[in-house]
Amino acid sequence: MRGGATFLGGALGGAAVTLGGTAARSAADTPRDAAGTAPDHAGRATVPFRGPRQPGVGTTPQGFATLVALDLVRGTDREALIRLMRIWTDDAERLMAGRPGLTDTEPELAAVPARLTVTVGYGPGVFAAADLAGRTPPWLRPLPSFGMDRLEDAWSGGDLLLQVCADDPVAVSHAVRVLVKQARTFAVGRWLQRGFRNSPGTTAPGTTWRNPMGQVDGTGNIDPATEPHLVWHADDTAGWLAGGTSVVVRRIAMDLDGWDEVDRAGRENVIGRRLADGAPLTGNREHDEPDLEATGPNGFGVIDFAAHIRRSRTDDPAERFLRRPYGYDDGPGDTGLLFVSYQADVDRQFVPVQRRLDELDLLNEWTTPVGSAIFAVPPGAGPGEYLGQALLEG
Repeated sequence: MRGGATFLGGALGGAAVTLGGTAARSAADTPRDAAGTAPDHAGRATVPFRGPRQPGVGTTPQGFATLVALDLVRGTDREALIRLMRIWTDDAERLMAGRPGLTDTEPELAAVPARLTVTVGYGPGVFAAADLAGRTPPWLRPLPSFGMDRLEDAWSGGDLLLQVCADDPVAVSHAVRVLVKQARTFAVGRWLQRGFRNSPGTTAPGTTWRNPMGQVDGTGNIDPATEPHLVWHADDTAGWLAGGTSVVVRRIAMDLDGWDEVDRAGRENVIGRRLADGAPLTGNREHDEPDLEATGPNGFGVIDFAAHIRRSRTDDPAERFLRRPYGYDDGPGDTGLLFVSYQADVDRQFVPVQRRLDELDLLNEWTTPVGSAIFAVPPGAGPGEYLGQALLEG
């Protein structure tokens, strides 16, 4: 834990404010197109907050994301954490439903939820502050040191994580401000990272997102609905973490100027996939299984022995995880990937893949991890519950 100034200011307001004017207009009053769809249907869409698992993990990735790490201030104990979790639970439920937070000073900004989700994670500092160090998951610690890492404190670590996502950047910005303001008695900002994907309606459903390097990013991603054991802790083994998961956040800087100097064939060789359609160099469609044994006329492998697609693959079905990445662009020379992954066990699923990429991966010449953080994601909140209740009251 550390001190410091918060990165979001503003005073808390008084009582809750009700929406008025056009913001409160009923759906029946809204014009609709020939298909019966309201022109602002994307803005009206909501994701349920309450349930056995937190939203924002298995949720189809929204167009915009902000990840905020906070450090607990000295004196924040278990009782203080319970108060904060009660506040965050109430405000997150309100905001995700398109209603203002309890002391929201800009309530009109809450009227467009746009599939807003709020996901909360705990770093090791939470367990220490709550005197619950004995209940810390064994994988909740910094990742092993990798040779390709050039980690900066400005993008690493943290006691608390807020992942706020929506299909509208205004909804994200407003929710972040409300939640961070409410936490200022308990925690201060450590880092904030904003990311983007395609906005809804700009690509066909099922289209794999392309990262800032122009490569398809997420082909072969797992489906948490069909392989939940790879993402969620089971009810009979995890105690307080049953229905929860872990999240790894890696900020990966991209040398796009250097990438510009690589021709198209070279780029495809680095990744092992065609740029045009994302198909492996041995296949015809994006989701074709790559043939890692195929050789060309010269006797060399069609997919290079150090290609990213080869190094990231495994014969062990347990070494897979849910990827939820976003691009970032913070100005000239500062563009890259917010690599966000969810998995039941960081050591068993994430670390082995990362070790292979660290040992040998052509892509490492143009990508550099500069930030790294791990958090435990508690289960969702049922009716009358608050986030983290099973841990903080267990």
